[in-house]
Amino acid sequence: MSNIPQVGQPAPNFSIPDQNGNTVSLADFSGQWVILYFYPKDNTPGCTTEAKDFTELNQNFSALGAKILGVSPDSSQTHCKFIAKHNLTITLLSDPEHELAETYGIWQLKKFMGKEYMGVVRSTFLIAPDGKIAYTWPNVKVKAHAQQVLTKLQELTAISSASS
Repeated sequence: MSNIPQVGQPAPNFSIPDQNGNTVSLADFSGQWVILYFYPKDNTPGCTTEAKDFTELNQNFSALGAKILGVSPDSSQTHCKFIAKHNLTITLLSDPEHELAETYGIWQLKKFMGKEYMGVVRSTFLIAPDGKIAYTWPNVKVKAHAQQVLTKLQELTAISSASS
């Protein structure tokens, strides 16, 4: 069931709408680092914290040549409201049929208050400029996660600049 892309494998390509309805593809970011993070739902406490944390660090990510893409099953309209309400500066992608979540293996059986259902398992993928998975964070805990991702990106960019 779990077909989560592993470090070193090519990141699965995608073409899905962003908050403005524009189609965004992984290929658009060829030669750049991409932080692709999946979250369950706009305007819920954990997801709001995560989006705000990534927004707060967005300039640090940009300085390292990285683009942050958040993905949830919410609609583009819901994303627009979420962005406006919390002054987010990151791009949010709409995956209502959870095709991208399934492609990345994070649409899984979840349990909450005794009920089982299918949903997004909060996960982050760091995609290198060559289009391969550089690092993964499955089952993310929100607290300090954006900082963990930034720290890992700083390590990896230091390694790649030292070896070039």
